[in-house]
Amino acid sequence: MYLAKEKKQELFANHGRLKSTTDTGSPESQIALFTYRIAHLTEHLKTNQKDHSSRLGLLKLVGKRRRLLNYLIAKDIERYRAIIAELNLRK
Repeated sequence: MYLAKEKKQELFANHGRLKSTTDTGSPESQIALFTYRIAHLTEHLKTNQKDHSSRLGLLKLVGKRRRLLNYLIAKDIERYRAIIAELNLRK
């Protein structure tokens, strides 16, 4: 797979709420993982414009990330602002 175990652990350690490699459930770590996957799929679709199944997967990932961001807005606006600034996302 394109995402190695070490890369996932690095994402969770850098962006997770507990700053450990086992923090896979926090919204921050999931948003970071989705952002990485979205960037990978975006690059793939630049060269393979007719790959509609990957495009559908990309749209689903963007929706999942948006729902998690909306959850963070409702739950804790400071955590939302921190993850937006950390990952250079915009609404």
